[in-house]
Amino acid sequence: ANADIAKDQKETDTLLDGVLLTQGASSGGGGKSKEETLKEVAAQISDSLPPLFDLETANYKYPVEYYESMNSVLCQELVRYNRLLAVIHKSIGDFGLALRGRIVMTGELDALGSAMYDGKIPAMWAKKSYPSLKPLAAYVSELLKRLAMLQKWIDEGAPPRFWITGFFFTHAFLTGVLQNFARKRKLPIDSVVFDFKAMPSTADFSKKPEDGAFCHGIFMEGCKWDENTMLLQESDPKVLYTDAPTFWFVPTTVDARAEFPHYVCPIYRTAERRGVLATTGHSSNFVINLTIPSDQPQNHWIKRGVAGLLSLSY
Repeated sequence: ANADIAKDQKETDTLLDGVLLTQGASSGGGGKSKEETLKEVAAQISDSLPPLFDLETANYKYPVEYYESMNSVLCQELVRYNRLLAVIHKSIGDFGLALRGRIVMTGELDALGSAMYDGKIPAMWAKKSYPSLKPLAAYVSELLKRLAMLQKWIDEGAPPRFWITGFFFTHAFLTGVLQNFARKRKLPIDSVVFDFKAMPSTADFSKKPEDGAFCHGIFMEGCKWDENTMLLQESDPKVLYTDAPTFWFVPTTVDARAEFPHYVCPIYRTAERRGVLATTGHSSNFVINLTIPSDQPQNHWIKRGVAGLLSLSY
């Protein structure tokens, strides 16, 4: 069963992590030295990453507006990603200097090198980063995709359909969508909630909806989406993750929510499915409960551990 595969995979990952910890740091006789490998990895990452975003230009182009919260969401996202970029750029620069003997190789820089050599996200980056379980190469690749999304937003304006994975602080984006609706309709923000509408793949996403937002990028674990019936279905054997459809996050009032047979599907940022409460009162991992059309009772999908993920572990 898929659940057994997922469990065995996690146990294997834990075992291999343990093996890596006990492995000696010396390199084998034939290949490159550890130092040469690290120089290459550091150079590849450094060369691929763009400079920090120009916040002054972004704030001028997207000023704070009462009826357009997305401007504030964008500028806040740029600040968060700049903090992460600054740490990565500086730490890689310092690590290069330490390898050449220009500065002292501190414990932090040594840990950075060990993590890069093992293909893991360095702890000093993780402190300033969004949650991620990806190995280093996949993490950098996804980071570049996130940065490209924001750069395109700066250049061309808010997209008609949002890649929800790309947000550093997803809760701020969702609150911004609700705020726009509440201010437009002159409603108190605490009376406004989301309805969710699964969209067919043939839908036109070239224009943003009048209210709410089209969002894509969610992965489903423990089930799949049937485009023909527009309902949740059982996973195919040995397929652990599938793409969810694009969802229309539709703001509405609590008493006007649509009633239909559904599964209340929790959405998490990573497959870890647990987090801590931040100072904002939000979980560091749980995002929102999505109502997804289903012809099976809630319990059916709970037993299968069905959830949505914004980012996979590879």
